[in-house]
Amino acid sequence: MCRLFGLHAGRSVVTATFWLLDAPDNLSAQSARNPDGTGLGVFEGDGRAVVRKQPIAAWHDTAFAVEAHDMTGTTFVAHVRYASTGALDVRNTHPFLQDDRIFAHNGVVGELEVLDARLAQLSADGLVTGQTDSERVFALITASIRAAGGDVEKGLLDAMNWLTRNVEIYAVNLLLSTATDMWALRYPEPHELYILDRRDPREQAGFDLHTSRIHARSEHLRIQPSVVFASERMDDDPAWRLLAPGTLVHVDADLTVTERIALPDPPRHQLTRADLSPAAAASQHPA
Repeated sequence: MCRLFGLHAGRSVVTATFWLLDAPDNLSAQSARNPDGTGLGVFEGDGRAVVRKQPIAAWHDTAFAVEAHDMTGTTFVAHVRYASTGALDVRNTHPFLQDDRIFAHNGVVGELEVLDARLAQLSADGLVTGQTDSERVFALITASIRAAGGDVEKGLLDAMNWLTRNVEIYAVNLLLSTATDMWALRYPEPHELYILDRRDPREQAGFDLHTSRIHARSEHLRIQPSVVFASERMDDDPAWRLLAPGTLVHVDADLTVTERIALPDPPRHQLTRADLSPAAAASQHPA
């Protein structure tokens, strides 16, 4: 399945180093299925969004994923893609950028023709440049935020409630970030999403988090507070906490964390793994 990582450092501008695959031999040695793309998004100190990403269509494309990327900013989003829809193309590689917001998604949404019709109704189909369900979901969220007068949380939930009523859903775990705020949603239960509260770094070890897929390290964050989201635990810190299905978490510029069950009910059209196409099912495997 796709790997998600989100980091909010509050108002502090910090530097972090990321590796999207943790070793040059990672693909051949540790994975039965190679990732299909990797990407990083950051809001720099001046609020400018920067997205770097690279599809993995062949072995020589893995250089971007195993190289160290130093990025400086306040909020960061990293993603490792396993494709369920869309070609191995940079347009289909996460994170996505729309209306100065960065978005990454883990899961599967079906009935894309229904979603496309909704995007056309909202004059939002022009936001979609690739073929993925993820970018379409983001376009719906973007259009809903516009309709809500720029209220990000209302627009996000309006979009998600429409999805839960009108299309098939296996999972929609997502990270949505601005220069000052980050939202994380786990919905419904097939994929996990964790939060790590590091707002009191005096009680924390150094900031060096890693799995075989995403590695993040920062000297600044040894002493600066932060909040982290990830699709899997990244070290043995007991402070990692699994979010309940339907949970929406908002972290603002002051690192105030607000958490609630925003989507208590399952989708009207809940997909199981058995319902997925072979390609989609393979993309959701915990490789």
